[in-house]
Amino acid sequence: MTMTETLSFVNTKNTVLLDPTNERRVATMERVGRPESLRGLTVGLLDISKARGDVFIDRLEERLSEMGADVRRYKKPTFTKPAPVDLRHEIATHCQVVIEALAD
Repeated sequence: MTMTETLSFVNTKNTVLLDPTNERRVATMERVGRPESLRGLTVGLLDISKARGDVFIDRLEERLSEMGADVRRYKKPTFTKPAPVDLRHEIATHCQVVIEALAD
């Protein structure tokens, strides 16, 4: 199953993403292309340390592993602040794809 097939239910043409880090200035960023498949790629799962986020990430890890991805898990020390620079560097160095997950 390709990523396109997996995510075909997502309508991204009319989606507006807001950056919560600075509301005074609108940032324009180009979207990074999605891989055709996750098979063989290293996917980082970032738990932002909110309650029950690990439950959600456990399920994501199962599904991604079934798709042939090599999954690495990471966790922020707290959800109230951005991830530390060393953690962001480790994720960027070891992962081709990252999913930041939370649950409340």
